[in-house]
Amino acid sequence: MSEALPPVLLVGYGKMGGAMLTGWLARGIDEAIAVDPHASEAPAGLRLLPEPGALPPEFRPAAVVLAVKPQMAAETLPAYARFAKAGAVFVSIMAGQTEAGIERLLGGEAAVVRAMPNTPAAVGQGFTAGFAGARVTGAQKTLADALLRAVGEVAWVEEEAQLDAVTAVSGGGPAYVFLLAELLEKAAVEQGLPADLARRMARATVSGAGSLLARSDEDAAVLRRNVTSPKGTTERALAVLMAEDAWPALVSRAIAAATTRSRELSA
Repeated sequence: MSEALPPVLLVGYGKMGGAMLTGWLARGIDEAIAVDPHASEAPAGLRLLPEPGALPPEFRPAAVVLAVKPQMAAETLPAYARFAKAGAVFVSIMAGQTEAGIERLLGGEAAVVRAMPNTPAAVGQGFTAGFAGARVTGAQKTLADALLRAVGEVAWVEEEAQLDAVTAVSGGGPAYVFLLAELLEKAAVEQGLPADLARRMARATVSGAGSLLARSDEDAAVLRRNVTSPKGTTERALAVLMAEDAWPALVSRAIAAATTRSRELSA
């Protein structure tokens, strides 16, 4: 069994912060405190406080996880600068807030890890890409990795700018998959299937295909070809989806647009 995680302070107890906390509690954690003025209910094992001033003076978290909305960073983060001086690593899941900006709000001495998880973290199936800032030690990066790995797979990038593409692909990726399920359901109804059957079929097909992809060592392109019989129905559909102006071009444009927007938010 893995060692219990050291004390962690969670700033912001929203959906993503709550998902991460669930993973930490399952893994085992020495102490977990969350600060959120809007949250009222906390699971067993979490101490929930309304403001940073209510934190016990003796509390010394090894990590401070920043899970507030990015637009709240300027007013929220300075209250936690004292933990930077005490040696805590700050793990930020705030989209668009750069390492330099976070460090500045924390007094200029913080060890900052930026991370971009996605919503499947809520069921322990997330994918998170992380970037360790210049002040982060090896031990602090290991701790950050353990905190992030509690809700799914983790990878690390060498350049902070690469998080923009990560945000576009895996951060927004669940929305694109949900859109596919939505469109499959709609198309099934258009072809005469009952709405309840269309919904069940679309959801199970997307979920099952994802599970098959996750368990297979084959490339996605190989799995696609395995489903595609020559001159069959799938081949006919793919001829439409893979036309020059269809999915290949649209997906590339969509990811480029999201990456550009992520850069704009980081500016």
